[in-house]
Amino acid sequence: MKNQIQKFINDESGATAIEYGLLAALVALGIAAGATALGTQLGALFTRISVRLAAAVF
Repeated sequence: MKNQIQKFINDESGATAIEYGLLAALVALGIAAGATALGTQLGALFTRISVRLAAAVF
């Protein structure tokens, strides 16, 4: 039993998968934050364009 517990403690086979999972989550979080910021800026840009076009037409 003690040998099995020691083997379990020293086993690092799942560490790489966990590290890749954490890295993928971090990348996804960065993409989501960037897309949110970009979406806000694009919305403001389209609003400015719409206002200027409306002013030029009328």
